[in-house]
Amino acid sequence: MSILIAINGWDPSPWIVRLRALLPGREIVTLETLGDRAAVDYVLSWRHPSGALADLPNLKAIFSLGAGVDHLFEDPLLPPAPIVRVVDPDLRDRMSEWVVLHVLLHHRQQRLYDRQQQQQIWDEDGGQPAAGEVRVGILGLGELGLDAARKLSIIGFDVAGWSRREKRAPGVRCFHGADGLDAMLTRTDILVALLPLTVETRGILNARLFTKLARDGRLGGAILLNAGRGGLHVEADIVEALDSGALKAASLDVFETEPLPADSPLWRHPGVTISPHNAAISTPDAVARYIAGQIEAFERGEGLANVIDRERGY
Repeated sequence: MSILIAINGWDPSPWIVRLRALLPGREIVTLETLGDRAAVDYVLSWRHPSGALADLPNLKAIFSLGAGVDHLFEDPLLPPAPIVRVVDPDLRDRMSEWVVLHVLLHHRQQRLYDRQQQQQIWDEDGGQPAAGEVRVGILGLGELGLDAARKLSIIGFDVAGWSRREKRAPGVRCFHGADGLDAMLTRTDILVALLPLTVETRGILNARLFTKLARDGRLGGAILLNAGRGGLHVEADIVEALDSGALKAASLDVFETEPLPADSPLWRHPGVTISPHNAAISTPDAVARYIAGQIEAFERGEGLANVIDRERGY
């Protein structure tokens, strides 16, 4: 019985150390050290090479090491084993920290004050609205979206959320379906995208959507935050919207190509704030504990939690 760590671009050593401590007696292998493919019971994957998981006849589950699972479906030879996504308090809280940070950064006009500091300008700007006057809309009311919505509500923001199917959340005005999406966008000053990447959501953050955002808000324009997946947005449309005034600003943690190419205009645009896809980074300590717990529960005869629906893609 062995556990295969199949990752691309990360050092597997921290994962190996933690899994050996949490699941003593298990053989932990990588793609480089994999011997008997029939011995592999579980796979931990992050952007594994296409076809690398083929011919694992006794595979019981595939664990995605990130919040998203879309990277797995890039492999046309992906085995039919259940796919488990990470739902962990550490990852959830890190994402909410990023969302709250960037909502406040735009709400409190911190980028303006950064520029004023460089120019030694003292301007108090008495037009600062209260949080309750700013309408935040969250695309995606899963584990991450609901937690971010709750924390923004506690601060005092007027929070709404949208999901494909109807959901309810205390203190959050909930919308769903195609009609609900348009209704939420028209009352949104700051749009936060935390959707999974699926066939339906790819490119959803585009020029057409940006024109539907509120134009009468206290911030002087609509603001986009995307910490979901890079495939959700169209980067050329973001730049065009910023230049035309359809968007006032954007904070982006994810991109169509990562790392973000040096020639991307997003690097240099004054309306854009960039972070290097680390809003909710998967730490080996937290995620390994989560996966080890799942494996132990499964082997006690309990079902796997947070198994994704392959047809929906999340």
